[in-house]
Amino acid sequence: MSKRPAPTQDLTGAQVAAADPTQSVWVSANAGTGKTHVLIERILRLLVAGTPPNRILCLTFTKAAAAEVATRLSTRLGHWAAMDANTLEENLKALLNKAPIEAEISRARSLFAQVLETPEGIRVRNLHSFAESLLSRFPVEAGLAPHFSVIDERRASELRNEARDRLLTRGGKEGKSVRAALNHLAGLVNQDQFADVMRELNDKRAVFKRLVAERGGHEGLMAAVRQALGLGPGETVDVVLKTAATDTAFDAAGLKQAVEALGHGTKTDQERARGIGAWLAMTPAHRANALAGDYANQFLTKDRDARKKITTKGTDEADPGAEAILRTEQERLLAMVQRLKACAMAAATESLLIVGEALLAAYERIKRTRALLDYDDLIEKAQDLLSRGGGVSWVHYKLDGGIDHILVDEAQDTSPEQWQIIAGLSGEFFTGLGAGDQLRPLDRTVFAVGDEKQSIYSFQGADPARFGIMRDHFRSQAAVVDSGLPEVELAVSYRSTAAILTAVDAVFGFEAAADGLTWEDKPIRHHSKRQGQGGLVELWPTLSPEEVPDTRPWDAPLDQMDQASPAARLADRIAETIDAMRGKEVLESAGRPIEPGDIMILVRTRGAFADIMVRALERRGIPVAGRDRLKLLDHLAVMDLMAMGHFALLPGDDLTLASVLKGPFIEFDDQMLFDLAHQRPGTLWGALRDRRDERPEFAQAEQKLSSLLAAADSTPPYEFYAHLLEAGGGRRDLLAHLGPEAGEPVDVFLGLALDFERDHVGSLEGFLYWLERGETDVKREMERGLNEVRVLTVHGAKGLEAPIVFLPDTCTLPGERMDPHIHWVGPGDSNGGGAGDGSDEFVVWRPSKRDEEKLSADLHKRARLGIEQEYRRLLYVAMTRARDRLYVCGWHTGKNRKDGCWYDLVEPAMRKKGKEIVLETGETVWRYQTPQKTKPDGGKTSALAPDTEALPDWALVPPRPEPEPSRPLAPSRPSDEDPSVISPLGDDDGQRFKRGLLIHRLLQSLPDLATGERQAQGRAYLSRPIHDLSPGEQEEILAETLGVLTHPDHAGLFGPGSLAEVPITGIVAGKNGIHVLSAQVDRVLVTEEAVSVIDFKTNRPPPKTEAQVDPRYLRQMAAYRNALREIYPDRPVRAVLLWTLGPRLMTLSDAILDDSAP
Repeated sequence: MSKRPAPTQDLTGAQVAAADPTQSVWVSANAGTGKTHVLIERILRLLVAGTPPNRILCLTFTKAAAAEVATRLSTRLGHWAAMDANTLEENLKALLNKAPIEAEISRARSLFAQVLETPEGIRVRNLHSFAESLLSRFPVEAGLAPHFSVIDERRASELRNEARDRLLTRGGKEGKSVRAALNHLAGLVNQDQFADVMRELNDKRAVFKRLVAERGGHEGLMAAVRQALGLGPGETVDVVLKTAATDTAFDAAGLKQAVEALGHGTKTDQERARGIGAWLAMTPAHRANALAGDYANQFLTKDRDARKKITTKGTDEADPGAEAILRTEQERLLAMVQRLKACAMAAATESLLIVGEALLAAYERIKRTRALLDYDDLIEKAQDLLSRGGGVSWVHYKLDGGIDHILVDEAQDTSPEQWQIIAGLSGEFFTGLGAGDQLRPLDRTVFAVGDEKQSIYSFQGADPARFGIMRDHFRSQAAVVDSGLPEVELAVSYRSTAAILTAVDAVFGFEAAADGLTWEDKPIRHHSKRQGQGGLVELWPTLSPEEVPDTRPWDAPLDQMDQASPAARLADRIAETIDAMRGKEVLESAGRPIEPGDIMILVRTRGAFADIMVRALERRGIPVAGRDRLKLLDHLAVMDLMAMGHFALLPGDDLTLASVLKGPFIEFDDQMLFDLAHQRPGTLWGALRDRRDERPEFAQAEQKLSSLLAAADSTPPYEFYAHLLEAGGGRRDLLAHLGPEAGEPVDVFLGLALDFERDHVGSLEGFLYWLERGETDVKREMERGLNEVRVLTVHGAKGLEAPIVFLPDTCTLPGERMDPHIHWVGPGDSNGGGAGDGSDEFVVWRPSKRDEEKLSADLHKRARLGIEQEYRRLLYVAMTRARDRLYVCGWHTGKNRKDGCWYDLVEPAMRKKGKEIVLETGETVWRYQTPQKTKPDGGKTSALAPDTEALPDWALVPPRPEPEPSRPLAPSRPSDEDPSVISPLGDDDGQRFKRGLLIHRLLQSLPDLATGERQAQGRAYLSRPIHDLSPGEQEEILAETLGVLTHPDHAGLFGPGSLAEVPITGIVAGKNGIHVLSAQVDRVLVTEEAVSVIDFKTNRPPPKTEAQVDPRYLRQMAAYRNALREIYPDRPVRAVLLWTLGPRLMTLSDAILDDSAP
């Protein structure tokens, strides 16, 4: 990387230049320098200059960032619309750095309404959202189904598993190559490793598909892989071994001479002599078989490294040249091992590519069939759309005349594929004067703001080098039309005090910490706007294990930390420090006592320490917000909901029922549960039902659980849980036990139930299984305005800040599990050089470390270097979250901490800048401090709860109960079991229900057709493949239907005035009170004389008299009759059952209906 000085500008001028809308600008912004403010100022200046809102596209990294920008813009525009003339003029003067003209003032006042009236307003989106909107506008051009939908990562993972299962079950049908590749992979990786490597391949599937297409298939790609590994065409393990075992491949005479000398050495030398001699005596074929085994063992270790000692004194005295001969053979064998590893790696890579290609194809087929796109598809399809000939021009033309200004926020986190979309959209910005350019109030511009030092999302494809590469790309485009691309550096921090920034500069002033921080090795320099404000940075000594016995039980979780562990002791130390601060120490820059909401504790990864830290704070009564992200199934509220669902599916599971009874929904205490469970003769559920009358608590529990059991089989999961939580009071119970923070995971749980029902059959059992199979994280909102300590990861803290920050997780390094196993080599990357034209692009899979040869080892080392560089950038992000104070501490579980960890990077700077201080506790720390010299600047206290007014009286009064009845009566779906059908013991697998539905459908539709057309149309309908009916079944159903329609007694039922499938909703009176009716009647005949309600009954033996009709049907018909009497009070209502098996009509008497009314 070349060294060059950082751009130098007047610090105030940097803000002005960055917001100047008349020119494209590339902005490099240090942490806390107000880049979002500059972004908003630029958009406002574009609008004031007359740029239509729909011509501006602002791209952010996350939806939350997009929402923040949009909200701040709307707020500013809304204030402008309501300001008096003088105030508005002063605001515009500060924005424009000049006095505004009348047209600008008038335009500014109307912008709020103009943005509201614009269909999409100002396009402030993250890139995935923009790509989705782009594809929605141009689905045909993009080759997509117009009704496509976007799936989240959980659903995508589910579909990938489905594709995997299809591939594994159809492996034999996919072809010999796929079957052989699967068998090969099965010997290399286990199930979890297979899933990991396929996920890694899927993350780069766009690159994979491009390489396969450019190489003409995976065979061409494999040729490039073999060439990069130094293998010739057809060179395999067998070929290498046979070649290395030929008579001319080694110095046979020299080796025999060495064998003779080894015979004069020690016992080990003599054994080596026998091994080498035996191999020399073999035929070439046998030598090939033994070459990589017993023979190689004489020269190489088990790990296939060179043996350091290959001869002893006796051998050397017998023949001083023997060692040189043996070393030459050792070198030959080492080269052969490297070649064997290269062959094995090529074979493994080929198997991976074959299976990966088949797996991705299966995944693509599933998505295409169901019109689904995942997040990567959005970027890929949008990129393809814009890269087609004329694609960009067409898109600009259709997007209401095009996009004139593109603004990119957090540009350092933009992936190469996303940059291609941006480059495509702006491709015509620098092509010279075009159509319509004279009408634009400003030239088209590109604005990007980012900080490569904060690029910490490589796992999402971000590449910090791309920030500089794209700057050069746009600069070269601008130069074509004699335009510039000024680079502006925002170095003045409005966030941190001078003490914090001095420490940051000192840490990253050392080469070990600065490596990888910037693309061009720019010097790290910060300036604080908060000069004279008190600040402090403190480095505590690390904690190490103490010599105490391990008191944990043998079955304790592996990641459980003992209270005497260094991590637990550090958590207590931090909690103790915070407890001593709150309400007692003064935050000097704010001139007020320190509050819990001022404090943020940052960890590098989500692990056991975060939970220990939260518990340590809770033990001292310190308000704490908990972790920023938690696994849904680990939350107690969700555990209670899952337990209730499992009980409803399997009430005989005593352990599940016991947890439900003890949980918040029932609330048995230990004694009550013991009394119920002790010496019970059967299941716990049986005991509760048998003893329900003994105690009111037993009766209430049995009643509540019985209602859930009745609903479990027929109620979709969302409806089941919504009833439990809302009507059943479950949400109130959960929040009362677990606090208001339980509401968030409960809402996510209900949302997942809806998601599940959208894509699956809505069964409770299926939902619980689906939920347990996948992993769902709940991202908690940490900026909630509550006065609580926040414990979160550095990634989660991106964009946040706090007056006081603790960094406790500083002694660990990124684990090897983060290392990639698939290495993608781009143009010019292999072996440090290449053509650079794409001809040297390839991919290599490293199944394990022991399989590495030189090329893959070099690629792994390079990848590891990238991980370590991002690790150091993560430290920069962590340190720059602090406004006033930063405490750096740590623990390690071994004798010493790992070299190169955060603590090692911070310690030299603190020793250089700080002073050694002995605390009252006797502990020695390193401290760098700046005193408070000016008036307090107020300090941002966003974590403090805002003042709120008291709630009005009506808000404290419980709502009145819902009017009865709250649940609609649906008589066409009786809650009890249906009466028996023709063959109650038949094994027709549900065909009887299908038969009834088809007859109902025909009786609904055929009466509307002419009599002569009914038979042909009915036969055509029944012959559809979806019905899966034999010709005989079709004729039988058609004959039964036509028999009903042609029967002379039924002519009036299907004639004029009759209606099919009539919905009826209303409130009707019954013997047991008022009921809400919601039903759909098969047929209603309305004449001047009477109203007839007809219900079809199929596939049941018709009773001979109305007294034999099942009571459920009588109840149903009585409800219909009563509802129609309300609608037609002036005429009688007849209730008629039409039994299609016959057919036969049965008119029900009013007397029996009155007795059966609900």
